[in-house]
Amino acid sequence: MIDAALLRLWAMRALYVALCLIVMFFSLLPLDMSPARIAGPDLIVALTFAWALRRPDIVPTLLVALMALLADLIFQRPPGLWAALTVTMTESLKARDRHASETAFALEWVSVSVGLIVMALIYQIVLLLLIIPTANGALMLSQTILTILCYPVVVAVTHVVFGLRRARPGEGDRIGLGS
Repeated sequence: MIDAALLRLWAMRALYVALCLIVMFFSLLPLDMSPARIAGPDLIVALTFAWALRRPDIVPTLLVALMALLADLIFQRPPGLWAALTVTMTESLKARDRHASETAFALEWVSVSVGLIVMALIYQIVLLLLIIPTANGALMLSQTILTILCYPVVVAVTHVVFGLRRARPGEGDRIGLGS
C-alpha cells in the first residue's frame, strides 16, 4: 500500500512541475507584438523559492535544475547559466532556512530579494565577461524588481490556494499541507 504522505509528496512535486509548465506556456503566448519596455517577473524562480522555503522536500535539487534548464531552453537564454544560479540560490536559501527555527516573513522576503539581486548581477557579469549579447539592462532590472514585488503574492497563493505552509517544530506531517 502506498503511504499517504509519500503520495502527497509526489502529487505536490507534480503540481510544481505543472505550475512551471503553465508559466512557461503563458509566457510564450504572443499577447503583445510590440517590444517589451519592462520585463515581467520570473514566476518560476519566485515559485521555486517560495516552495523551497516552505517545504524543501517538494522541490529537490534535481527537479529545480530540470525546470530551470527547461526554462532556459524555452526562453532562449544561455543554457544552464540562469538554471545554475537558480539551483545555487535555492540550495543556499534552504540551508539558511534550516538554521533559522522560525523565520519571520519580512526576513524571508529580504533574503529572497538579496538572492535575486545577486543572481541578476552575476548573470549580467558572466554575460559581459563572455561577450554574449545581452538585452537592455533595464529589462533585467525590471524583472528583478517585479519578481521581488510579486514574491509575497506567490507566497500567499501558495498558502491559500495550495495549502502549503511552513512546518512547525515537532509537526509530524512531512509536507505540511493544511487540513
